[in-house]
Amino acid sequence: MDFSIKRKITKTPVTGSLVETYPHDLQMYKIPPIEDIKLQEFETLALERLTLLRSLASATTLQGKRTNSREWAECVIADLKKQGLKYYARLCEKSACGTTEDDLQSRRKDHIAHFILRLAYCRTEELRRWFIARELELFRMRFTIMSSDAIDAFFKINNLCYTSIPDEEKTAVLQYLRESTHYVHQNIDNINFYKVKFYEVLDLVKLRRVYLQRGYAYIPHKDFVSVLSAQFRTQLRQSLAVACHHLGEIEQDERLVGLLKGLHQTYTGNDYSNTKSTIPIESLDSLSVKSFPMCMRQLHEQLRLAHHLKHGGRLQYGLFLKGIGVTLEDSLRFWREEFTKIMELDKFEKGYAYNVRYNYGKEGSKKNYSPFSCLRIINETIGPGDCHGCPYRHCDISNLKNKLQGYGLASQAVSDIVEIVKKGHYQVACSKYFDTIHNVDSGLGINHPNQFFEESQKIISGAVKIEVNKEAKVNVKKEPDNDIENMDFDEIMTA
Repeated sequence: MDFSIKRKITKTPVTGSLVETYPHDLQMYKIPPIEDIKLQEFETLALERLTLLRSLASATTLQGKRTNSREWAECVIADLKKQGLKYYARLCEKSACGTTEDDLQSRRKDHIAHFILRLAYCRTEELRRWFIARELELFRMRFTIMSSDAIDAFFKINNLCYTSIPDEEKTAVLQYLRESTHYVHQNIDNINFYKVKFYEVLDLVKLRRVYLQRGYAYIPHKDFVSVLSAQFRTQLRQSLAVACHHLGEIEQDERLVGLLKGLHQTYTGNDYSNTKSTIPIESLDSLSVKSFPMCMRQLHEQLRLAHHLKHGGRLQYGLFLKGIGVTLEDSLRFWREEFTKIMELDKFEKGYAYNVRYNYGKEGSKKNYSPFSCLRIINETIGPGDCHGCPYRHCDISNLKNKLQGYGLASQAVSDIVEIVKKGHYQVACSKYFDTIHNVDSGLGINHPNQFFEESQKIISGAVKIEVNKEAKVNVKKEPDNDIENMDFDEIMTA
């Protein structure tokens, strides 16, 4: 099913072959795509791009890596390969001007997907900030791996009037360049330097990472990304404002409305709808102590205590049990044994057994429903008397402290988790909880309750060897706001 979107933006359309349209791996995304694509490809490209951007965020927030460091880039690339996004991994490992079919198709997907996510993330200022921050991280990572020849080609393709300083000028200031550059492990003689107005790289000036002379800054080619990042950020912010203005026209196509509006809340990992293992219900009490995340542990405990859960709790917990390997027959027996402690068997069979069979795809639409992801649980609407949802998101801080202390966590671990929760990093708090109860420093980013269970079982069974760390810590880093171009010189130099 093809669709096309009419645009009123007056820009020269891209024409010609893919070689002419995509001559370089790295793009500035100035001109939107105009080709017709299948709706299925539209959705696939959107989800793959979202997975890419979330990998960038996860490497920083959940894995605790320093943005744009080598370890951070390796973590991102490894995650992309694990997710099956080899074409994005290739684009992040190298940026060049190859003309193979794989090169061209990778660039095409990269181009189209970027513009799809613009439509999804232009709606609110919060979404825009997140999108801009992630796209800037991606741009910087891809630029810093380019060779000097690839950079020169990038400048030429994008009509950027920057050339490296001649050898004579470089020789005259070589000593100062050697003292100012932070690439001490490299031979300065083999690094190209560019000369720009100092106000174009105020972030580098602030960090004292450039040599200044007569109002000009001498930038090594790997740091030149600071100049381009400022331009890219400004261009992207303006483009998102334009996209928001045209949303009404775009959403006249009802096929796109649902996808674009809910894309930022879409889970992109393993759905855990099919599991090969089988978990007997007799082991749930013991498993809940160490292998259940808090959201599922509190539901299990409430069910054992009150012998009943409201609909939201039954749905959240029931699908989780299905995902870890509880069969339909065992699930029916489990819920029946609990509920019939406070009601007649006939009432359970008429009012509740249908919902259990429905979760397993045996009633109604007979769909194979997937367990809820962390994102879905965090965004749940919780009413009075409900005990489902995310305890880090929906519990009062004092109640959360009491629960953690009741689970036997050390006071320092409880304080660490509470501080993480106060900053709004609910999944990071879950990762800290995982590390604490398993007495490890896994660096694991929790995105799904069933992932928590799966990783816990690997550690307990010895399938994964992780070094024990009694003082396991999770590094929480504040997301950069990337608003340096909105600050004046004095603010930047004194920040």
